[in-house]
Amino acid sequence: MQKIKFSLVYRDMWQSAGKYVPRADQLTSVAPHIIDMGCFDRVETNGGGFEQINLLFGENPNSSLRKWTKPFREAGIECQMLDRSLNGLRMRPVPADIRKLMYRVKKAQGTDLVRIFCGMNDPRNIIDSVKYAKEAGMTAQAALSITYSEIHTVGYFIKLADELIGAGADEICLKDMAGIGRPVWLGKIVEGIKKKHPDIPIQYHSHSGPGFAMASILEVARAGAEYIDTGMEPLSWGTGHVDVLAVQAMLKDAGFDVPDVDMKAYMKVRSMNQEFMEDFLGYFITPSNRKMNSLLISSGLPGGMMGSLMSDLEKNLEDINRWLKKNDKPLLDEDKLLVKLFQEVEYIWPKVGYPPLVTPFSQYVKNLAVLNVTQMLKGGSRWEIIPDNVWDMLTGKLGRLPGELAPEIKEMAKKEGREFFSGNPRELYPDQLDEFRREMDENGWEPGQDDEELFELAMHPEQYRLYKSGKAREEFKKELDKKKKEGGGLYAPKTQPQQVSEPGEDQPRKMTVEVNGEKYRVSISYDENGQGAPEDEQNSRENTASSGSIEISSPLSGKFYLTKETSEKPVKEGDVLEKGDVLGYIEAMKTYNTVRSEQSIRIEKIMRSNGEEVFEDDVLFLAEEVKPE
Repeated sequence: MQKIKFSLVYRDMWQSAGKYVPRADQLTSVAPHIIDMGCFDRVETNGGGFEQINLLFGENPNSSLRKWTKPFREAGIECQMLDRSLNGLRMRPVPADIRKLMYRVKKAQGTDLVRIFCGMNDPRNIIDSVKYAKEAGMTAQAALSITYSEIHTVGYFIKLADELIGAGADEICLKDMAGIGRPVWLGKIVEGIKKKHPDIPIQYHSHSGPGFAMASILEVARAGAEYIDTGMEPLSWGTGHVDVLAVQAMLKDAGFDVPDVDMKAYMKVRSMNQEFMEDFLGYFITPSNRKMNSLLISSGLPGGMMGSLMSDLEKNLEDINRWLKKNDKPLLDEDKLLVKLFQEVEYIWPKVGYPPLVTPFSQYVKNLAVLNVTQMLKGGSRWEIIPDNVWDMLTGKLGRLPGELAPEIKEMAKKEGREFFSGNPRELYPDQLDEFRREMDENGWEPGQDDEELFELAMHPEQYRLYKSGKAREEFKKELDKKKKEGGGLYAPKTQPQQVSEPGEDQPRKMTVEVNGEKYRVSISYDENGQGAPEDEQNSRENTASSGSIEISSPLSGKFYLTKETSEKPVKEGDVLEKGDVLGYIEAMKTYNTVRSEQSIRIEKIMRSNGEEVFEDDVLFLAEEVKPE
């Protein structure tokens, strides 16, 4: 009788549902009851965006992780993490010295097994990480990012697994991140790998959104997979994972040797998860993420992205409807925008070379689709805004695309002077750890046990700085207070699109006022009775240095940053810039969109602080034109 072992993907359960994950005190309180369930050989404790999210609500991810993994390790349960290979734990490439440090730190913090995937399925990215993980004493599980297309055949995935095992991978995971792998097809992939490598353990991970997952689990188990990832209520199904109770019952009936589930402990964990949602996590969970949706079959968007996607979509919808209302056009609701987005993803995916839709490339393709939809709704055309991260994907700087780019994209690259890269991506990202050590020393920050604090700064520079300054905690508290006051996520009141508030035609949105000889640019907002008030402290004091100032505005909503890398020097007031020079970045939907100067200018005033939330058309800089001598 074949034995099947279960893994609880606790991190992914929360991130597939919403924006945040439980606090350290919540994680440590639920851990003993997960252990008491008696059915898990593995628990996914960290990885992916987990640590960034800790930093965003002002909590130290290192102390949190040590407390969280400790009880599982003492109980003999393996702790597993998710790693994005070239991108480490973030959305953009990480130098090799920081990647090597990551495995040493995570092993010291109690993580036993690392699941390594590349969104391109480029074996070069995965093999580097396999080597680094094994050097640190971790079990290296190489993941196949499962997607379904004319390029991604059974033979394609068997060949990829063969190459990764040959390079030292201890295990293979079929990472069916969108749940779109067809059951019989997945069974053939597992069967093919097992035929060549019968002693290599195989783990299957799937999201339940499109509806294939239960049949897929049965097929891969019959083909020889030993480990199955599961979720549990109230966070199973929908864009999440199948519930462990259903999987256990199905496989037991099919004749497999599966562990029993202690129902008293199951109900305790279930009720605690519900308490965590009512405490604050549910305010960031979009109700539609609790539903299954067969539209995901054609779009192929992963379940793990749907939490952040729906959060982003609220802001996108608000921006679009403001523009539509201003231009007397019919407003959209969330469902209509979602369908347009799915259709656009399906249309552009082959054109951008069939990258498997997994982090970060699912976000890149989705973001490109959102930008295309937004521009077309506003009367523009496709491809008007392509973020730098997306260009890096298209030009080979992040790995080798599985398919060919469409001719129109190659032509755009040529016009913009974008060069294609065919070498190993890690060559483009030189070591940086010494720079971060210097920053730690200059700030008087301790590198932490096993250099874990140094690692957090190096992996998540902007988020770590905001965490250390206390701004992250302040911003999270403001966000949560607003959600609790107005309702949000699972507790949001039902609203109609026409409730987007806009001033009337005779009500100014911005004006310049003069006080004691100083000119101020003032943004005006209106309450439901049409009464004007300053939007906030920042907007109400937009001091213009001269009446002829050029306003440089944000091209889209997101967070404003002056730099995205430590090696960059931020612009300052008084700087003279040439056409095409970088002014800053808007981080939106997990990608950085570069704001460049469109002419020669001198910066008069920087209007927004680093890390501040901005809306489309908010003024970022005031500048004056510099004419050639």
